[in-house]
Amino acid sequence: MISYSIYIVDDDDDLREVLSVALETNYQVKTFSTAGAGIEAIRQEPPDLVLLDIGLPDMTGIEALSEIKKLHPDVLVIMVTASTDINTAISTMKLGASDYMMKPINLDALEVSVRNVLEKIRLRKEVQILQETYLKENIPCFVGESNAIQDVMQFVDKVAKAIDTPVLILGETGTGKELIASAIHYKSPNFNGPFVTLNCSAIPKDLIESELFGYEKGAFTGAKAAGKRGLVEQAADGTLFLDEVGDLSLEAQAKLLRFLEEGEYYRVGGTRKLQIHTRVVSATNKDLDDMIEKDLFRQDLYYRLAVIKVEVPSLNRRRDDIVPIANHFLGEFSNKHGKSISGFSENAETLLKNHNWQGNIRELRNLVERGILVGNGPELGPQDLGLEGGREDGGPPALEGETGMPTLPDEGIDLQALEEYYIKEALNKAGGNETKAAKLLNMSYYSFRYRRKKIKDLQN
Repeated sequence: MISYSIYIVDDDDDLREVLSVALETNYQVKTFSTAGAGIEAIRQEPPDLVLLDIGLPDMTGIEALSEIKKLHPDVLVIMVTASTDINTAISTMKLGASDYMMKPINLDALEVSVRNVLEKIRLRKEVQILQETYLKENIPCFVGESNAIQDVMQFVDKVAKAIDTPVLILGETGTGKELIASAIHYKSPNFNGPFVTLNCSAIPKDLIESELFGYEKGAFTGAKAAGKRGLVEQAADGTLFLDEVGDLSLEAQAKLLRFLEEGEYYRVGGTRKLQIHTRVVSATNKDLDDMIEKDLFRQDLYYRLAVIKVEVPSLNRRRDDIVPIANHFLGEFSNKHGKSISGFSENAETLLKNHNWQGNIRELRNLVERGILVGNGPELGPQDLGLEGGREDGGPPALEGETGMPTLPDEGIDLQALEEYYIKEALNKAGGNETKAAKLLNMSYYSFRYRRKKIKDLQN
């Protein structure tokens, strides 16, 4: 159910009480006796509608209206006055007032006016409810209260409002980059448009161009007789998400750049210039700066794609969110598989919090689903999650011998995994600062950068 908030700003005590009683059955109402008090409340928490008296003691209603519109242009205002001067009414409407009422106020007329004015924002409210519901139910990467994810959420709220500004999402594999892209779409004015995705790494390089821009009939052997609309067209008035954008061929990059710069493109085999409006959001786990240096990625395209950059933190950098996200998946998969699992055992929660999440949210999701499938309840324990063999501190195998120096166990070790673990741990402890992380590992900054890059190359 949609709720609306109304502020009444009037210095007449009796009128404020009458209006409040008349409206509070259907609306959330707050009253203020001065313009200053009302404006300060609007600054802190803007309402949907303000009933504003023109004759206020500390400033005129027209001055107050101007201040309100500067603070929050979307707040609706109905002016209330005892004056019969038509010029006053005209002035307030020019400043953005939605309606104008004369004293003494007819309460039936007031109810009609309020209802009509609020109708202007009903659709916006409905969309907002749909967006919030969708995000809550479908974006598990947004579950949690850690500073790392709160910063991302607040940033996404801001960038989503731009209808056509490109966004580049960076982050490790499995951090939920596609979910972030989905959140940007569903929080944006393009909410009602389509959200179309293309995994650039899953399409052969010689077919990516036709997937993006479509083709005309007879464009190549095997082409459909009627031709085909590309994903750019399918995403018209919505969002096109290019996952693994670093895998685009240089030729496809050039044509994508032209589209981003001019909003124009040609279908493969076509001569007719087409124009379409869609927002492009892209993502990668690759080092595009390094690819640019190796002439594998166009620098000018990078600048166009990365007008806004969103960096998604790894699960290891937001450990306070691990159990809430796990509970989200617990509910999802309990319903999916018809199980009644109430939660995780204390030991399982400890292991979840301390596990080294190389696969991030994707790994956690798969682990919880496994637990639901094999567990008998009422709680999931370490054995159900497949964590019973891991160390409770989530670290690598213990290597310390009696002398306090590392010793090599009989079964051997995975040296690459060990190096990767300590590099990630150093970065976590250093808050992502590579210089500080290098000092923690007693190596130079350049050696640290080299080892980290080598690990990334091996992963890719």
